[in-house]
Amino acid sequence: MIPASFPAFFRLTFAVLAVLTLGACSSSVTGPGGKITQVKYYHLQPGDLRQAQQRTLSFEREHIFYGAITAQEINDRFGHYYAFSWKADDRTGPVTVRFQYRLAKTGLRDFVQEQVVDDIGRSNLSRFEVNGPEYRNNGRITMWKVTLLRGKEELVSQQSYLWN
Repeated sequence: MIPASFPAFFRLTFAVLAVLTLGACSSSVTGPGGKITQVKYYHLQPGDLRQAQQRTLSFEREHIFYGAITAQEINDRFGHYYAFSWKADDRTGPVTVRFQYRLAKTGLRDFVQEQVVDDIGRSNLSRFEVNGPEYRNNGRITMWKVTLLRGKEELVSQQSYLWN
């Protein structure tokens, strides 16, 4: 990795920079009462049905289309799919996961989907879909924000770069 002929100072500097760079790549967000550990996103677009080189991407598309037989059922599956992995520090009471988003053809109008999670585990996964008529009529998601709430208290939130 680093040649032994490099002076110790350069080896130490390189090691510190490598650790700082890898630490900056972390996508988890920590708040006062929880942590969002991962955000997974998949956009299934109409007309983009070519074979993917990576088997995982092909599986994702096949999984979404599973059970869709008619053309209408297939069209209703096009859209955005989000999966948020999260943890709550206090697992005693219910937590509301709120997904806010804005669509291309609706300007700055906010749309909201919420899930109430009563049985909070050590690690949790919340999935949200924006597809069907909502996706066809209003366009793609341009920005989003996910928030974990207990009552009115915000535990943690994460947002896309464009969210203001």
